Amino acid sequence: MKTEKKLSLYCWLFGVNFFISAFTFGGGYVVIPMIRKFFVQKKQLIREEEIMDMSAIAQSSPGAIAINLAVLAGYRVAGFVGAVISCVSAVLPPLIILSLISACYQIVRDNVVISAVLKGMEAGVAALIVDLVVDMCHMIIKDKDCFLTLLMPAAFLASFFFQVNVALIIGICVVLCVLNTWYKKRRKR
Repeated sequence: MKTEKKLSLYCWLFGVNFFISAFTFGGGYVVIPMIRKFFVQKKQLIREEEIMDMSAIAQSSPGAIAINLAVLAGYRVAGFVGAVISCVSAVLPPLIILSLISACYQIVRDNVVISAVLKGMEAGVAALIVDLVVDMCHMIIKDKDCFLTLLMPAAFLASFFFQVNVALIIGICVVLCVLNTWYKKRRKR
């Protein structure tokens, strides 16, 4: 890749990750549709399936999902340098915002307008999370894998109705998926 193209890609990576990090509130799950919008739909640098795989890795890795996903997307697009640029640009906005809020905590805490804005953001975040869940479910169903299609509602039932610890549900799902993959490979032989 030519130096001009690399520099242009690095600048784009910094800008898009800085923008996503600065304007997505509500946790890592809100970042996934934004990453998909810029990296998959607009620039077509990553395939839809890859972004879902990266999301799963980002969620199951230690640390903030938003940072993990930014690093994975940056690495996929521009290697190690892309991962570093994406990491720095994803960390800067929260660092700046939290520093400002910490300096003005008393004013922010008691401000009625800021409280109202935050309440409104909660509704928007909830809608984005529902959109993400619907998209992920659609991708699983589209694969036409009966095991995964049944695992999805089973995990929901365990969490929502039986209040099983989410870490335990994820661990069990990982083990079941590994066993399912092992069984399918063994059966093919």
